Amino acid sequence: MDTILVTGASGTVGRAVVEALVESGINVRAATRQLSKINRRERVQPVVFDYDNTGTYEAALDGVAGVYLVAPPLDPKAPAKLIPFIEKAKEMGIKKVVFNSALRADLDERNPLRIIEKHLMNPGLDWIILRPNFFMENFSTGWAAQMIESGQITVPAGDGKTSFISVSDIARVAAVCFKEKRSGAQYNLTGREALSYGDVARIISEVCGRTVTYNPISESEMVKGARGQGMPESAVHYMVQLFAFVREGKMAEITNTVLEVSGKAPISFKEFAQKNADIWKVRKAA
Repeated sequence: MDTILVTGASGTVGRAVVEALVESGINVRAATRQLSKINRRERVQPVVFDYDNTGTYEAALDGVAGVYLVAPPLDPKAPAKLIPFIEKAKEMGIKKVVFNSALRADLDERNPLRIIEKHLMNPGLDWIILRPNFFMENFSTGWAAQMIESGQITVPAGDGKTSFISVSDIARVAAVCFKEKRSGAQYNLTGREALSYGDVARIISEVCGRTVTYNPISESEMVKGARGQGMPESAVHYMVQLFAFVREGKMAEITNTVLEVSGKAPISFKEFAQKNADIWKVRKAA
């Protein structure tokens, strides 16, 4: 039976893709820098992998039928890391690559994810590009979880809306892409509704029984805070662009792609919030 290599397998989207592939009956080689972060079980083979260490490439790629490719988050150097790996996969005869890009990455040819997209489009690969919007999981386990713990979401999104998507829905689409021939497809993946951060704060407040508010800070305030936390300057600029897109309404697009590809509609943010209410309640008690 075919085996799929999932890079970033211990990350938010990578873990979800591993689960979706296993549920679809597909064997997974779960690539990570830390094997302890991978749940060892039937159909899942952990493997040590690091884009910065070319010596890990061959063992990760040996014998797999395809690759789910995830770039390090907010990394402007992602092309320099992923392109040599892509070339190694081609050299080893691996054709199928599903790339986890990001919604609107194709608006800027200088965007690191767009550079990787364009490289995949060169001859020699059976490629599919997924462009998901902001993850709902940012609020439960990601960068916004600490904000919710403090009771206030502080981002420079203004009144802009975002069609947040759960990684579980991204993962279901990914599984279909490996089971069916969809070469050359480019899928913009969104949730079923576009919400402002004020909407998000209201829904979370309703399900967890405490008040979470939205404070729309300025772009300069976000930059100052990110720098104060030691975020690399290049990553800061990346975040600035993303939230500019939110304010400009570019992240509010709603597509039917998840339903059309997977046969199941994406979950709503309220459904997601209800499933994660206990996490936010625990954060309050802590």
